[in-house]
Amino acid sequence: MKTSKKGRLYIISGPSGSGKGTLLELLHRQKVNIILSISATTRPPREGETDGVDYFFLDREEFLRLMNRDGFIEHAEYCGNLYGTPKSAVSKWLEQGQNVVLEIEVQGAQIVKEKMPGSVSVFIMPPSLEVLEERLRKRKTENEEVLRERLETARQEMAQAEQYDHVVVNDSMEQAAADLEHIINGGT
Repeated sequence: MKTSKKGRLYIISGPSGSGKGTLLELLHRQKVNIILSISATTRPPREGETDGVDYFFLDREEFLRLMNRDGFIEHAEYCGNLYGTPKSAVSKWLEQGQNVVLEIEVQGAQIVKEKMPGSVSVFIMPPSLEVLEERLRKRKTENEEVLRERLETARQEMAQAEQYDHVVVNDSMEQAAADLEHIINGGT
């Protein structure tokens, strides 16, 4: 059934380890009216990640080929890996009246906001850099050098939070999820 009302695009950003993915997974399980867009990346899958579910895992050549064909809404390089939002599926869902969430890096968020001015941007903020470092260390997915790089990138990203429509501090997962759900259900 085709609806005349277009969906709304929500941009979710925040430092690595801020809890973006966990919050969105929680909202998805709570049946909040959203479709989670799947990004493409050149980084290797982490343990437990599945191609086509968590990300579309592409080699650099495949990614660049799609990029050159204007196949991404946005794309950016983060910690040496390429990330991008495939254009075709997002456009289709919005036309069908679905609300679509993009979980993307700060660089990509700025590009999407410019290209799609009706979108709503939300920055997921960790309570502190110390808490963020603790979360990243608990993941045990990066070596010390990559961890330091992620923390430096987090400092830079957190300084840009005021450019977003909303900032949600993820001190309590339940409260942060409730705040994010309110933003999505409120249509702001």
